Amino acid sequence: MTKKYNGEVLHGILLIVLFSFSAFYIAGFDFVKRLSFSPLIVGIILGMLYANSLRNKLPSTWVPGIKFCSKTVLRAGIVLYGFRLTFQQVVAIGIPAITADLIIVAGTLLLGVVLGRVLRADRETTLMTATGSAICGAAAVLGAEPIVRCEAHKTAVAVSTVVIFGTLSMFLYPIMYRAGWLDALGNQGVAIYTGATLHEVAHVVGAGNAIDSAGGSIADTATITKMIRVILLAPTLLLMSFCLSRVRRKAGAEGATGSGKITIPWFAFYFLVAIGINSLLQSAVFIPAAALQSATDFIENVDTFLLTMAMTALGAETSIDKFKQAGVKPFLLAFGLYIWLVGGGYLIALWLA
Repeated sequence: MTKKYNGEVLHGILLIVLFSFSAFYIAGFDFVKRLSFSPLIVGIILGMLYANSLRNKLPSTWVPGIKFCSKTVLRAGIVLYGFRLTFQQVVAIGIPAITADLIIVAGTLLLGVVLGRVLRADRETTLMTATGSAICGAAAVLGAEPIVRCEAHKTAVAVSTVVIFGTLSMFLYPIMYRAGWLDALGNQGVAIYTGATLHEVAHVVGAGNAIDSAGGSIADTATITKMIRVILLAPTLLLMSFCLSRVRRKAGAEGATGSGKITIPWFAFYFLVAIGINSLLQSAVFIPAAALQSATDFIENVDTFLLTMAMTALGAETSIDKFKQAGVKPFLLAFGLYIWLVGGGYLIALWLA
């Protein structure tokens, strides 16, 4: 009986693997590339299509395999994400970019909590949306999911909001640059503004390259600024875990269900370890550059696939009915944070320019 059950769990994992391969294939289409939709985003869309069509026709015993992808595979993907970053990048970009990132991340998280209370949105959706807007879009939402302990459809809603507004900014920022609205910032300021305020790494790369084609020299500095925000994911998760443990402990004291025990996000520590290892490897002069690049490219491809599996699995747990249940509040919250990122981010970049 156990062997049969494990086999059916494996079927769920293989289903997600199949969808993930399909996501990679679709993400290679030219029109998808022009939208800067990564395999992660395509994966969650495929997962949602499955959830709203074939989900009820497949064995329920496949569900644990899908959940395994949205939990364990997710953590592995976040850890390997660290191999995309180095501490040398932080040093190279300088104090202005670091300062802008710290203000943006802290301000977005605090504003998200405030707006969530004003809108009376549920705590889990608020935290997931704020984290995604503050740090690195879908990857940050996935990183926060084990800490917040929310339902899969709330994660999918949060991802949807950062995709919508991040994609909007990817097209808006080059238009603003060409129109001369960002001239007061200078190229360095525009790069910091772009990297510190756009949601996804792909959005930053897309906007930066579009601005560069208009005569700027933005993309590289903007991307590094964005990567500093990604590094802030680990301390943010640690702080979030501590704060939520206190809230849950208080709720427990008042008779509510839930544990006040601190959930230590060990994968956040491993994420930092991965950054440290990559930093050492990148500075090791005895390692051939070509071999090192091949190794990091391989790890990055594996990581992208794991994160795509996690996103697809989350999408597979999300039906249209659950989106309707979430209502308009998460999108109003994300819109409020978007106004802060575009307007407040500009003022911060202007101050630091």
